[in-house]
Amino acid sequence: MPLTFRKSFRILPGVRLNINKRSWSITTGGKNGPKHTHSSTGRRTTSMDLPGPFGWRRTTTKRSK
Repeated sequence: MPLTFRKSFRILPGVRLNINKRSWSITTGGKNGPKHTHSSTGRRTTSMDLPGPFGWRRTTTKRSK
């Protein structure tokens, strides 16, 4: 099993800094609303938990020229 590195820090209420081996990201949002994640690699994700076993996620990636 490969070893992985991942760490998450709460920097303000509702704001988290996530660090892994290849990139970092900032997540904003709370439990009851949508969460927005902006990654250093250009990926942006919006996700939201829905009632029951459902969830919603939309991911966009910045295209290189």
